[in-house]
Amino acid sequence: MIKTIIVEDEKKSREMLLKLIAKNCPQLQVVADAASVKDAVAAIREHKPDLVFLDIELADGTGFDVLEKIGDANFDIIFATAYDQYAIKAIKYSAIDYLLKPYEVDELKNAAARIAEKRSKSSGFDNLHQLIENLKKKDNDYSKITLPTGSAYEIVNINDIIRCKAEASYTYFYLTGKREYLVTLSLGHYEEILPTQQFMRIHHAHLININHVARMLKEDSGYAIMTDGSKIEVSRRKKDQFLDALNKLTS
Repeated sequence: MIKTIIVEDEKKSREMLLKLIAKNCPQLQVVADAASVKDAVAAIREHKPDLVFLDIELADGTGFDVLEKIGDANFDIIFATAYDQYAIKAIKYSAIDYLLKPYEVDELKNAAARIAEKRSKSSGFDNLHQLIENLKKKDNDYSKITLPTGSAYEIVNINDIIRCKAEASYTYFYLTGKREYLVTLSLGHYEEILPTQQFMRIHHAHLININHVARMLKEDSGYAIMTDGSKIEVSRRKKDQFLDALNKLTS
């Protein structure tokens, strides 16, 4: 069983989540709930949970305040939030699960299943530390991103990413230094969150870092030759956009 704490300041939402977990997530055992930063910190220190459902907005602060007060957080987190674009971007960059309110049963079941699977393969929590660092920034331009592989979280510099390749619902990342990771999220996920001024999807299966383009071959609709020596086809509908991006690099 996964020992679980719910941190949610709205009583109705807290009770609803308790009922949904009891009915749909047999792998979770809720041992405590809390409605404030103070009570959440006390509950976490007392029960030492495996998982915390953590509301972002609390009456006396935020879920991020809870994490900072705990310090070395050695538990998994599923954030709960109404839509907050800035917070969600930071969460996605850190490869942490979140649920949007009002809660949907299927999303809850899927998140719980992902946590259970992850805990069977990995015990690293470096992604939580990266989240805190991202949230401390005054803007939302992050220099690092957390990549969840099957056995670990790899925290990498965005500038080191050369290209990404779709592999069904997974993504291969190719980085400088001949590093290569198979990541358990889709290429579309990374197209959405990586900076658009730097990353471009030039083919349905390829997202590239424009700064790592070594040259372009003009044959057919074009090929991008990357700094790792790979040759990536440019789709016809992306050719003009790609050429424009290259021109901006040299202007």
